[in-house]
Amino acid sequence: MDALKKGLYKAKDGVVSAAEKTKAGVGEAASKTKDGVFYVGNKTMEGVVTGVNTVAQKSNEQVDAVADTAVAGANEVAQAAVEGVENAAVSSGFVSADALPKAAAGGEPTEQAAQ
Repeated sequence: MDALKKGLYKAKDGVVSAAEKTKAGVGEAASKTKDGVFYVGNKTMEGVVTGVNTVAQKSNEQVDAVADTAVAGANEVAQAAVEGVENAAVSSGFVSADALPKAAAGGEPTEQAAQ
């Protein structure tokens, strides 16, 4: 009977030891899994932030290009309107051609003529 009890105690000790090792192994595995998930999450978040910043930068560049084009177009339209009004005023005899400011090579009135 003593031999049976002794054998059962040894078996019990073995089961307890195996359970403790299993518990420690599972805890370590869970910790590593958690670290891995956090790592992947951080890398994914960094990638999303980088992607959003890239899209925002490209949007700014496109808006700048559109704004520059719009300003250039508005300037051309304004210049054409001024020239049209000048031509209409001269052809109707409202003003003489000599009274209009002289345009420089770029189409803009010279500073002296504008004064």
